[in-house]
Amino acid sequence: MNCKISHPTKIINCEIDLPSSKSISNRLLIIKALCKDNFEIKNLSNSDDTRTLLEALNLSKKFIDINDAGTSFRFLTAFLCLQQDKEFVLTGSERLKERPIKYLVNVLQKMGAEIEYLNKEGFAPLRILGGELEGGCIQVDGGISSQFISAILLIAPTLYNGIKLKITENLVSKPYILMTLELMSEFGIKWTWIGDIITIRKQTYIAKKYYVESDWSSASFWLQIAGLSEECNIKLNGLEETSIQGDKRVIDLFESLGVLSTFENKSLLLTKNEDKSFPKKINLIENPDLYQPLKCTLYAKNIITEILGLQTLKNKESNRVVAVDKELEKLDSSRIIRTHKDHRMAMSFAPLCLKFGELQINNVEVVNKSYPNFWNDLIKGGFIISPLSD
Repeated sequence: MNCKISHPTKIINCEIDLPSSKSISNRLLIIKALCKDNFEIKNLSNSDDTRTLLEALNLSKKFIDINDAGTSFRFLTAFLCLQQDKEFVLTGSERLKERPIKYLVNVLQKMGAEIEYLNKEGFAPLRILGGELEGGCIQVDGGISSQFISAILLIAPTLYNGIKLKITENLVSKPYILMTLELMSEFGIKWTWIGDIITIRKQTYIAKKYYVESDWSSASFWLQIAGLSEECNIKLNGLEETSIQGDKRVIDLFESLGVLSTFENKSLLLTKNEDKSFPKKINLIENPDLYQPLKCTLYAKNIITEILGLQTLKNKESNRVVAVDKELEKLDSSRIIRTHKDHRMAMSFAPLCLKFGELQINNVEVVNKSYPNFWNDLIKGGFIISPLSD
């Protein structure tokens, strides 16, 4: 479905219950599946990605279609290797079949996994025959994907020899690896990270209740809205000041773009402030998901900045650097935004109506991947959203 979006006043006053963190939810589901005792996860993400992973972990079907859930696909690739004497076919959307999985498969095969490519080498679909993995000493390239590393770390405590994982090359998205390790710690797992080596011995996850905090990457679109508004008073509920999510950095980035952020009782209050001088160069190697809302805001404010650390974005739901550039270049002549089947494209371009007037956003349903209530929440902020007939 396509929609027109506009805002009549550019003054935003609203209170928003943000979605819970998809990244935390997905890691918790794997931990729960590996834990001998059951436990309750409160405030689990209602995103398409998390619902798809939850269904897949039932293990009731040999054929598992994960759609376009890239993180879930990588986590499942490792997890299914542990399911003794069970065979699975793991596949996904056409875009997911273009996203490389070879490096993770190679590492798992070195640990004893039986994985076969059913079409093109290095890509889904995969045939996986579960068994026992040895673990031990392995090397991983830290510059490819933090999701590969997290997939291995999550299963490490169950491996016969545990894991001594040496990270080579420059590490990308380090906060996501720290998130994985800190969640494992919450469930009793001991680990060390000394230099470039992470060590986890064989041990057992310990069950406990867990409440999932709100999602900082979803909050980033509201900081974008605040930065582009004329006036705002926005309350975002469920955000932790001591969050384990690396995307909390969005506060610091948008402070220079006129957004004052104040914590109050597990909520974040956004108000307007004066713009400050924005850095001429920034590195998002640890926070690549912030690229789209930040780039769109900088474009709207006519700020030129060199943004580094974007190498992982070519293998996301879209090639995000290319997709953003294409749609921004069109704004001078067209107000029709293609989302490139990417949820973050839809959510980062919608706020630009505060600067450029009414926009048409195509395929608005893509937001269901991470933030199903996004359009309804925009309406709470005074945005006018009009569906278009086919």
